[in-house]
Amino acid sequence: MTRRPDLDTIRAALEPHGLFLRGTVNFSESEPAPKLADGSRAASIVLIGNIGSSLWPAFSRWRGERPDHGGRDSLDTWSTEVIRTIAASAEATAWFPSDPPWQPFQQWAMRAEGLKASPLGILIHPVYGLWHGYRGALGFAEPVEDVPAVAAPHPCDHCPDKPCLTTCPAGAVRPAIFDVSACRGHLRSPEGQGGCMGSGCLARAACPVGAAYRYNDSQLRFHMAALSL
Repeated sequence: MTRRPDLDTIRAALEPHGLFLRGTVNFSESEPAPKLADGSRAASIVLIGNIGSSLWPAFSRWRGERPDHGGRDSLDTWSTEVIRTIAASAEATAWFPSDPPWQPFQQWAMRAEGLKASPLGILIHPVYGLWHGYRGALGFAEPVEDVPAVAAPHPCDHCPDKPCLTTCPAGAVRPAIFDVSACRGHLRSPEGQGGCMGSGCLARAACPVGAAYRYNDSQLRFHMAALSL
């Protein structure tokens, strides 16, 4: 018999790693759902992610213990190790944004937490702003209890100044489009190397929502260095 997922046990297992249950999706019989490891149809998924720099202490310790600092994709490797171990204990199937089979993480997040995209393309949370992420998901054969989401309107609809649209030195952030080419061209320039590459995206930092959850400087530098320019 398949056991019902114990979310309290999963929360406790995630806590030392600075990861959280970010939301749930229960699939109806009539809608598409991902396949579990045994080939059966998932009844539900639980999203796992970070809030601000919550994962940074545990990840930094793990990375520092390895001669190669975790390799090229160290954050993905760490996330996979942590979440797969928890998935095995919970009799769940684990999926990751960086690995096939590609799953619709953004769609799941919009459904689970009611989020929408910011002008930068990042899903903006009404409390955490742009300073959060999804590191994986667990799939179950049984429905799960809902992880309560913050009920709030889309923050961008109620931001009168919209500083993200005027702060980008490359003019890459616009109301209807994020110009990736302009952004990356600027990052390759001396001005970009001395600005956003060193301290994080200036447009992202200008957003007033969730400023208290802004990634610490080490994490910002890590993510910028990981960009393939």
